[in-house]
Amino acid sequence: MPVNSWVDAARLTVTVGHFGSGKTEFSVNLALALGAAGHPFALADLDIVDPYFCARECKSQIEAEGGRLIASSNACFNADVPALPPEVMTLFDDPKLYSVLDIGGDAAGARVLVRYRQQMINRCARVLCVINANRPFTDAPEKAAAYVKSIEATMGVSISGLVNNTHMCEQTQTKDILHGAELITEVSSLTGKPVVCHCVPQEYIQKLPLLHPIFPMRLYLKKPWQD
Repeated sequence: MPVNSWVDAARLTVTVGHFGSGKTEFSVNLALALGAAGHPFALADLDIVDPYFCARECKSQIEAEGGRLIASSNACFNADVPALPPEVMTLFDDPKLYSVLDIGGDAAGARVLVRYRQQMINRCARVLCVINANRPFTDAPEKAAAYVKSIEATMGVSISGLVNNTHMCEQTQTKDILHGAELITEVSSLTGKPVVCHCVPQEYIQKLPLLHPIFPMRLYLKKPWQD
């Protein structure tokens, strides 16, 4: 079985994750991986919670690879009932289009999924929960498991799998990734959710030969303090 056979195992992938999990970076990398696998692809930036790390910043990279980026208006970030772009329905209706929907990870963000719950069920969409063991709300197995269950309860859709994306941005070391691998294995045992992959910066892949499956990651998003 190919190392990353999970990448296109579903036509529709929804990503959730706590602030600082690296969910949006993972979403961008996954969308580009779908394109590299030869699929027509799209990335929907529907994160109304975190205006600092937006997938829309990567519009040029997505389009350069033949993909499409759909984004909600900046004006709706703080709205109680955010206005979501009608183009989102294309992701559900086009049977040839592989898509990633980047959703905010707290209760407010999960409300976006409630709006599309029936379409997700009808199209067998998968929901991946991105976990960073270095963040305070997911730095212990019990806390991360409680987070998984709370998101499921809010959105009314089961999480399909877990993604270990333990990092410290540009200061990430192999010990961070291995720590995350241990934690997410425990979270998997507590929740019954499978571990889908371990996100690893490309320069560290050769240093982690026993970790499986590895998902190579590049950093595309600029931090708010960067030019």
